[in-house]
Amino acid sequence: MASNKNQHFVPRCYLKEFTFNSENKAINVYNIDTKRCIHKAPVKSQCSRDYFYGKDEKLESAIQLVERAYGSALHEIINRPRHLSENHIIVLKRFLLLQYFRTEAASKRSVEMNKGLTEVAGIQGEEFSLAIKEAVQIAMIAYADNMYLIDDLKICLIYNKTNFPFVTSDDPVVLSNKWYLDDWRTKFASFGLTACGVLLFLPLTPKILCVAYDGDVYSISNKNGWTTISHANDVKAFNEHQFLNCRANIFLKDVKDHPFVSESFDEVEHNRITARHRFNYAVLDYKCDKYSRYKVVDRAEANKHQEAIIHTQNIHHRPAVWPSIIQWRINGRVYTNRSGLGYLRKDHIAQYSGFFKEPIKLKKKRF
Repeated sequence: MASNKNQHFVPRCYLKEFTFNSENKAINVYNIDTKRCIHKAPVKSQCSRDYFYGKDEKLESAIQLVERAYGSALHEIINRPRHLSENHIIVLKRFLLLQYFRTEAASKRSVEMNKGLTEVAGIQGEEFSLAIKEAVQIAMIAYADNMYLIDDLKICLIYNKTNFPFVTSDDPVVLSNKWYLDDWRTKFASFGLTACGVLLFLPLTPKILCVAYDGDVYSISNKNGWTTISHANDVKAFNEHQFLNCRANIFLKDVKDHPFVSESFDEVEHNRITARHRFNYAVLDYKCDKYSRYKVVDRAEANKHQEAIIHTQNIHHRPAVWPSIIQWRINGRVYTNRSGLGYLRKDHIAQYSGFFKEPIKLKKKRF
């Protein structure tokens, strides 16, 4: 049985640098629903649930191993000269991916999607429902099976030279994709961790933020894996991703920054999306010996048919602005085979056929 009953889905080793005096005891919490700042809330009660990962001692030990490695790497990153070692890069990638999979917000999204699918399909019964803890267990299996999924991404640490802080949240690893959101070729598509143009953001401290990015699409000028920002607008652009992605709470180290956080959130609140996934429906339109053709309909029409296709699509937030340091790579490239797989990074296309290279910028087609 797991030795710790109170299990954190955003670990204290991560939240420590956002706590009061970095003592890991109290933290300032800005709740986006009430728009109130709770001063010096106990950090032990933040982002935790009883047996959130279940009672598997091996699973708990594996998670703690990644957390200890992260804590050690972060200590070196903060206290040593700015040089990102290979060990730091590996640890950061493992922690990024683990944290992306394991938050309560991520599990709730899985539960909500499962509920939507069963309702549409008319399936009832507890055996078909998915609970939070079951979703967490599935997520941990997915992490174990896909631990190397983002190893092809580049890592850069951003040092914040302004007087305004990076903030974090109850869902701190943000997956985004400037290329997918901007390019006409992917106008009606969603993206995942293997897509071309992936960006992952994770604030490490109020002064340091980690970016994992597709080096075939973007360029971030850096020295030894570090770069700096000197303008408040870039801090706001990075913080906007936390505001749009969080479930309920933003964490800030210094209560004096509450007005900056509150005003920054108000500026971008309208960009938050209410649903993180969409259901698309299609019913049989025509059938012959060689193929079947389906047409897209609404849910009411789909319910009238015995046979229908249900397609789930992830919905991604669209930030108002992007940090200025994230530039397009000269002669950048993406990979596709013109199928429903979309655009996948080079390291993820070997198992498929027909993939070819395209430039990241193409002239827009006229329809």
